[in-house]
Amino acid sequence: MMRTITIQESPVIGAFATCTEDLALVPVGTSEKTCDTLSQLLQVNVVKTLVNGSIIVGSLCRGNSHSLLVPRGSTIRGQENIDVPIHELPGKLNAVGNVVMANDTAALVHPELSDRAIEAIEKALKVDVRRGTLGGAKTVGMAGIATNKGILVNPLATSSELELLEELFELPVEIGTSNFGTQMVGSGVIANSKGYVAGSQTTGHELGRIEDALGF
Repeated sequence: MMRTITIQESPVIGAFATCTEDLALVPVGTSEKTCDTLSQLLQVNVVKTLVNGSIIVGSLCRGNSHSLLVPRGSTIRGQENIDVPIHELPGKLNAVGNVVMANDTAALVHPELSDRAIEAIEKALKVDVRRGTLGGAKTVGMAGIATNKGILVNPLATSSELELLEELFELPVEIGTSNFGTQMVGSGVIANSKGYVAGSQTTGHELGRIEDALGF
């Protein structure tokens, strides 16, 4: 089965979709073939949705096994099919998928998130939260990807950034790219501890790095 896909005809799949251990959210209009691929490779229930009418579901949401975080005041299409609690992230920096990288135990977040936002993330996702950057990028949710088995971040990440991640997540951290050299590696990969898919332009070498980092 193909490990590389497009969503909305784009290889930047992390902007359009997101997943947890049990759930994948994709935009309304995603093909059944793509939904089937996600369902099989990630072993998840796939839900088609729009967040505030938008298809960039991956940029706007971040969840884990405990909860789903969405921007303040969001309307979520198909909410009744999402079987975890949905919480809103307070504050202006609320493209949650871009500013939060999380698994079931920890989260690295945009350095300018408010204390109130940090508290909301801790409470909703039930995780330890630290502010930080990845390769100087504040949009940590797109600069890296974390599962319960491993972490992959962009190659520009500094040794102190990598140290913070290892300490926070207590998991091995690797560097790599997706979609033929894209530094925002999280924008091209959707993964959980059971499987992964990558954007259609991701090379075989990159897939190898992704598999090593995420423990497949």
